[in-house]
Amino acid sequence: MKVRARPYNFRLRLTILTAVLGCCGVVLVGRAAQMQLLNRDFYQHQGDQRFLREVPIATSRGMITDRNGEPLAVSTPVESVWANPKELLQHADRLPELADALGIPREVLTQSIAQRADKEFVFLRRRINPDDAEAVLKRGIPGVYAQREFRRFYPHGEVMAHVLGFTNIDDHGQEGLELAFDSWLTGKPGAQRVIRDRRGRIVENVDLIRAAEPGKDITLSIDRRIQYLAYRELKTALLENGAASGSAVIVDVSTGEILAMVNQPAFNPNAREAADPGTHRNRAVTDVVEPGSVIKPYTVVAALEDGVDPNIIVQTSPGWMMLGKYRISDVHDHGAVDLTHLLSESSNIGAAKLGLNMTSEHLYDVLRRFGYGDSTHSGFPGESAGVLAPPQTWGMVKRGSISYGMGLSVTPLQLAQAYATLANGGKRMPPTFLKGGQGEPIQAVTPKLAHDMLHMLEGVTQDGGTAQKAAILGYHVAGKTGTARTASGGGYSRKYVSVFAGVVPIDHPKFAMVVVINNPSGKSYYGGLVSAPVFHNVMEGALRLMDVPPDNIAQWTAGAAPGALSRAGGATIALQPAHAAAAALAPGADADAEESDGL
Repeated sequence: MKVRARPYNFRLRLTILTAVLGCCGVVLVGRAAQMQLLNRDFYQHQGDQRFLREVPIATSRGMITDRNGEPLAVSTPVESVWANPKELLQHADRLPELADALGIPREVLTQSIAQRADKEFVFLRRRINPDDAEAVLKRGIPGVYAQREFRRFYPHGEVMAHVLGFTNIDDHGQEGLELAFDSWLTGKPGAQRVIRDRRGRIVENVDLIRAAEPGKDITLSIDRRIQYLAYRELKTALLENGAASGSAVIVDVSTGEILAMVNQPAFNPNAREAADPGTHRNRAVTDVVEPGSVIKPYTVVAALEDGVDPNIIVQTSPGWMMLGKYRISDVHDHGAVDLTHLLSESSNIGAAKLGLNMTSEHLYDVLRRFGYGDSTHSGFPGESAGVLAPPQTWGMVKRGSISYGMGLSVTPLQLAQAYATLANGGKRMPPTFLKGGQGEPIQAVTPKLAHDMLHMLEGVTQDGGTAQKAAILGYHVAGKTGTARTASGGGYSRKYVSVFAGVVPIDHPKFAMVVVINNPSGKSYYGGLVSAPVFHNVMEGALRLMDVPPDNIAQWTAGAAPGALSRAGGATIALQPAHAAAAALAPGADADAEESDGL
């Protein structure tokens, strides 16, 4: 039987095809509606993730200047090259080329990128010259980009290193005033929204999210000219005397502003990685020393305040005395001395007798009023408060030894503050590193007592005094030397610390300066020979720079040099037990401790 074929139904097929296409259209429209209306935010975010980026706007750190506006720390623009490991590894054949362009060993770069294969960001080289970064980008290596950053630069190198400190690679302060004022100096980075192409290049700036705010500038009290003088002379003194380290501090008497602060050894903050980390600390505020005879003026102040006759004569013969079971001595027998000669000849016997004639509480109170045993509150990170034990722990030996500068520890900055207090009519000004940043003064002693003490100390720099090398032609100079053995292993070593603290000019005091030199190994170790010349050289230049008029007109017009160096003076203390060769002054002190002043 023959089967007949079904007739071709064009209309039916067309209807089915139209229905199928219609359904597909409905599905597509529905899907589009779902994506555009219901899930719009999700897909918009996904698109933005691929092309829209929020990138930071780098901002510079505030500039630090000296009191005259000279830049001491500035931030310069640099570039940092980074990579997207995921993208870069898709073109691993170009890693050797990238390594050569960056100056990185090929195996190091390859290993670093491989270890971060699941990351989208890794720094390759930070803070490089913008031209070098541009040369790397011009090679067109996929996944390699650059971003703007800032690098801190210190124009004066190690001259300012200990005061300024330094920043880390992220431009945050790590030491010194960079750390103390980090929140003030640090700016706030901005942010903007941009569109990047598939190669990561910015093709359009879409929106500014947040404007960048640069850090605030700071004007310091430091005078870079005086700072350089102090740096040069301190370094010269260390080389000439074979010393291990040293510090110098200069304070404006009336305001408490720190005009200079230097230390040796120093470091270059522009290349600090190559320096010994031990050189980073600011010894002038963090390290303490037993000051020796520079404390004697405050013992005399305490005695006068306690009612001692200013014209008293102190008998120091025969040049030694017993302090409990210990023997203390002067370099030679000074005989009967008044208070001025007690200071100018630096008699330890005289100072000890004055100290023993008053209560521990009174001597402690006077020392505390001048700032000893307490932080100066300068705001410098890591500042030490020194060591001054409570008077309840003092016995006769302790009180006597503190009277001539042993048994307590101070920082060079504390000494500078204390001598500036004498020069400022007895008003103690908090030291500050900021220009015009004066604090509230504290009246330590009466103006008359401070004035009288300052004039007594002039004898130290005149003929017969222990610091004739500190004298300056045309100016009245007050000061005091100190030489003490350094503590070591619970006792005292054979190493010395040489100190000079001075004020100039006496009639209208402008500068107070302290010089501390540790462990001079040359022929001389006395404060009058090692530290006093540094004071002379620096102050002579500073007085000229600051245009301070001479106050010793007669000497100035005569053109005569200050008193010639005539003889060795000063005092040597040798604490020895009456029946033994070694014993302690106090817990942790060696009976063989020695303190000497003189030429």
